[in-house]
Amino acid sequence: MQFEVERIIRTALEEDIGLGDVTTEVTVSADSTARAELVAKEDFILAGIDVAAEVFRLLDSEVKFEKIFVDGQPVHKGDVVAWLKGKSSVLLRGERVALNLLQRMSGIASLTARYVAEVDGTRATIVDTRKTVPGLRALDKYAVRMGGGRNHRIGLFDGVLIKENHIAAAGGITAAISRAKKQLPHTLKIEIETQNLTEVEEALQAGADIIMLDNMTLYDMRQGVDLIAGRALVEASGGVNLERVREIAETGVDIISVGELTHSVKAADISLLFC
Repeated sequence: MQFEVERIIRTALEEDIGLGDVTTEVTVSADSTARAELVAKEDFILAGIDVAAEVFRLLDSEVKFEKIFVDGQPVHKGDVVAWLKGKSSVLLRGERVALNLLQRMSGIASLTARYVAEVDGTRATIVDTRKTVPGLRALDKYAVRMGGGRNHRIGLFDGVLIKENHIAAAGGITAAISRAKKQLPHTLKIEIETQNLTEVEEALQAGADIIMLDNMTLYDMRQGVDLIAGRALVEASGGVNLERVREIAETGVDIISVGELTHSVKAADISLLFC
């Protein structure tokens, strides 16, 4: 994780700074120092505070960064999340990259926490998807965990999820599962996407470990859960939002995957202010 975080930050700094911070170079003395605060402008769940600290550490190891809150904690409007002290030029060069990452991650954690609260008391677990910003997946998925959610597979390499195009290419649900079972080690589970109850029955008979009910009505989800009857884990996916996630959870599904957690999240409002 640390290596991936450093890669992301170095790429972001290179993109933003390029050949140099022209504005700072022509307006700020090279030996000027400053103290600054990271201030919450709204309520949110914090995620990414150590990532923000790492931005400044990579620019200058002499920068002092003190956390007041830690990841996973609720923060309220007006709270000082952290303070930092160092060369003014360093704080100015790192400001936007640190905020971009911290705001996005806190936005993801906050939205995840809202989904988790909505399904409280049911058996359903809220999980993310692969609908992340390219290059930021490690941070996006970490932020989901800080909001109380769990991660689905990280990428194509660490889990088997047979989707409708795999099914079409393989020649059907039974053929796809059969071929997968012949090649996979016993340690890997097989998940398959289904569109209707007929496909659920076929997936069950073929031996799927996890059956995804994709874009089904609430009625069909309940029927699907009853049909599977604990013989496989049940995941609901497609068309999930805060307004209907509770109803989906109450159908009895085990997992609800939510693309919105990472694909269109609203960043938390945080400022870095010199003081």
